[in-house]
Amino acid sequence: MKKILLILLFIISVCIPYKDVYSQATTQDLSMEDEFSVGGDIFSDFNEDLEASQVMEDERFYRYGRFFSVNIGVGATTFTGNRGLAYTDNHPSYAFTLMFFMDFQNVFIMGFEYSSHTMFIDTHVNGHSNEILGAVETSMLRPFFGFRYYLDTSDLGTAITYSNPYFVGRLEYWYQTNKYTENENFSDEEGGGIGTGFGMGLEFPVELKKSYFNIEFMYHTVNFFDQNTMDYRQIEDPNHDYTTFPSDYGYDDLTGDSITFFTSYNISW
Repeated sequence: MKKILLILLFIISVCIPYKDVYSQATTQDLSMEDEFSVGGDIFSDFNEDLEASQVMEDERFYRYGRFFSVNIGVGATTFTGNRGLAYTDNHPSYAFTLMFFMDFQNVFIMGFEYSSHTMFIDTHVNGHSNEILGAVETSMLRPFFGFRYYLDTSDLGTAITYSNPYFVGRLEYWYQTNKYTENENFSDEEGGGIGTGFGMGLEFPVELKKSYFNIEFMYHTVNFFDQNTMDYRQIEDPNHDYTTFPSDYGYDDLTGDSITFFTSYNISW
């Protein structure tokens, strides 16, 4: 009798764990088959969370964001290098910009700016050796398009969040006209050059979602059509006869970049 009981206990101890292991393995195999079967998606939970988050962000933008804006601004345009030495800037400069919001941070912009400058040549130069040019008025009209990127300031201080800081980049075309206002013997010169502009700005709300006050600073590199001209280089007088050559002023070329500063009023919808 004891031998029979021992045999039964041995059979039970062997068979019961094996059944449990087999049951667990079978369950795991079925689960893996479900995940890797045709039409299954092991990332379904992740995708659902991502889509839900995007939907919430879109709903928040449609409710609290701006869709497009109009900027009207005034400011100053100046130059570096020889062009900066030659020009006297006739302030103010003017700007008009349209803005299209893709979301809270990314904005497509397009518009134009205008500035005027005067160069005074009171000596004989290479391009005009027989007559003195006098005043040369230059106008700069520059259409552009580009992008603004507003920084995420939700985790920063109230003052920074209130100012809406952003970076801006633009592709520009500078259309230039030179007029010889003191000498009718010379015809106007016209030309253009492609440029790029990079900078940053601040945007202070006057009325949320409706109106803002904008400050923007930019640095521009431009391929001016006359940047390498030697027409304004002074003709040197070896005898220093300043009756014929009354001035030491002249410019070897008109190289230089541009710097702009604008304030504008923004109307948004």
